[in-house]
Amino acid sequence: MPDTGPEAELDERYSDAHATATAWSAAAARLAEAEVYWLTTVRPDSRPHTTPLTGVWDDNALYFCTGEQERKAKNLAANPAVVLTTGCNRLREGYDLVVEGDAVRVAAENRLRPLAEAWEAKYGAEWHFDVRNGTFVNPGAGEALVFEVRPRTVFGFGKAPHSQTRWRFS
Repeated sequence: MPDTGPEAELDERYSDAHATATAWSAAAARLAEAEVYWLTTVRPDSRPHTTPLTGVWDDNALYFCTGEQERKAKNLAANPAVVLTTGCNRLREGYDLVVEGDAVRVAAENRLRPLAEAWEAKYGAEWHFDVRNGTFVNPGAGEALVFEVRPRTVFGFGKAPHSQTRWRFS
């Protein structure tokens, strides 16, 4: 099946001589399969804030949720620019991905319902969310805002062989 995503660009400066660019379909599959993502936002005083979280890759976007009073939500209210990373903490195996984009709040209940189902399908019943008033509601954890990140640029870092692939989105 042809790869229908953005063109993959191999950066030869950071890639072994025999490395090839990773197809977008393979990178998107890794984004969908990842269980933990690291979100970096920018505080109002310009310092970075990074935290691990769960997420769902769906319809060419990465989704995450957070409480309205959490630091990441406060940061996003002032600056939507984010970086999300996922991968493997091993030097000679695995594949790391870095997603750059803007986080946009999702409040439409007809979009939140399938996302809530996707969360539970991916993470299990403990990640069940009801949808109410444009938020996810978990009986044990309260309300959470949901954000969508459509990639602007994604970087992929292969480790065996070493490679760096970049995908740019319009």
